[in-house]
Amino acid sequence: MSWFTDRHFFLLAVAIYGLSTVYSVFLWRKGFRRDDHVNYLLLLAGFALHTVAMLKRGFSIAHCPVNNLFEATMFFAWSVVAAYLVIGLLRRLRFLGAFAAPVLFAVGVFALMPDLDHQPRGPGPEFSGALTSLHAATILLAYGAFGLGAAAAAMYLSQQHDLKFHKLRAVQSLLPPIQRLEIVTSRLVLVGFILFTIGLDAGGRLPPPPGDTGAAYWTDPKVLWSVFLWFVYLGLLVWRRTPAQSKRGFAMSVIGAFVFLLLTFWGTNLLSTLHHP
Repeated sequence: MSWFTDRHFFLLAVAIYGLSTVYSVFLWRKGFRRDDHVNYLLLLAGFALHTVAMLKRGFSIAHCPVNNLFEATMFFAWSVVAAYLVIGLLRRLRFLGAFAAPVLFAVGVFALMPDLDHQPRGPGPEFSGALTSLHAATILLAYGAFGLGAAAAAMYLSQQHDLKFHKLRAVQSLLPPIQRLEIVTSRLVLVGFILFTIGLDAGGRLPPPPGDTGAAYWTDPKVLWSVFLWFVYLGLLVWRRTPAQSKRGFAMSVIGAFVFLLLTFWGTNLLSTLHHP
């Protein structure tokens, strides 16, 4: 049926992310005293529909669907939920879904704004082959890891607040100990940083567009933004290893870095001639 376009499959996925968000509020109100396997299954169902939408769009344009803001945003959200589903295989880490769901729902609603998918899709830069796939996949999976790291950091701050004020729900909660949350946060940031580094390096090795010497990649606004982001996360990882670092400050910085990523991703994508031809 013609009704089932990539946008409609994505709309169904966003609706399920919305249901997951509602259930996440329930988990928050109960202090995470229940196992959130229901949330995991909801996100898994949304991911299945999301993947179908990605595949349909990719086959329709014959390349990786990151050519306009709708496609880039859809791919970004897909990378976040994919990263969560892998990490959520560990029961103790499924609580991250309660933080990932609202992000996915908000990003999904934003992506469905009509104007984001009205840009003409021309031939674009001459990026093709496995190197292009490696570049896109590792960068977007890095975003997903950074997002989940921010979710773990938010949970760390919540647990720290409950423990500080001797709240009963900190004892009754099914969440991992606060020390484990700190480790999870730092490891997710490290994994995201490694993936981000691989993605940037792969992008620099891509063949330049016709008539370009190759310098355009490192002067493109989106690439400059990515390099800045790389230094931000490098600074966080170095700070994490210093004796004087504040665990609370590190958690807040991880959240702040991801909020900056969310707020500036769309603008730099619009300014980029390589990623938004």
